[in-house]
Amino acid sequence: MMPFDLPPLRPDIVFRRLGDGPDDRDLAFEFKRAALGPHIVSRWGWDEGLQRDLHRRRFAEKPFHAIRPGTEDIGTLSVQPLADHVRFGEFYIRPDQQGHGTGTRVLRHCLALADALGFPVRLEYLEWNPVGGLYRRHGFAEVGRSDIHVFLERPVGAG
Repeated sequence: MMPFDLPPLRPDIVFRRLGDGPDDRDLAFEFKRAALGPHIVSRWGWDEGLQRDLHRRRFAEKPFHAIRPGTEDIGTLSVQPLADHVRFGEFYIRPDQQGHGTGTRVLRHCLALADALGFPVRLEYLEWNPVGGLYRRHGFAEVGRSDIHVFLERPVGAG
């Protein structure tokens, strides 16, 4: 993995790279619980131990950034440049902050960064999560499916 710090999104959003400690890991978990939790509960219910274990593994594997417009963190994301694409994920925004355009702005910012690197962007989401519409509006197309995930890719400069 190449080291990658997200530049600020002017005029008001900064991205703070989260550290390895329990405070940052717990912060990211709470954003996941708030944003993705209802979609998990609708299918499987919430198993706190399982969800914390899954999160702990993802947190160790990927670089996480807090999304901060102004003075308060409102979500997280992971942007990971790899050999032939940029991996985008762990994109969670608190429900009370959704629907105001921040997620769209952050996604566009990350897509522009990937375009500047000359890489397509890949991600996956739970097939019953309505976030798929956001991704499709920004040039992503389905490239595969599993029992629960839809896999998308956005070519360089699409959408």
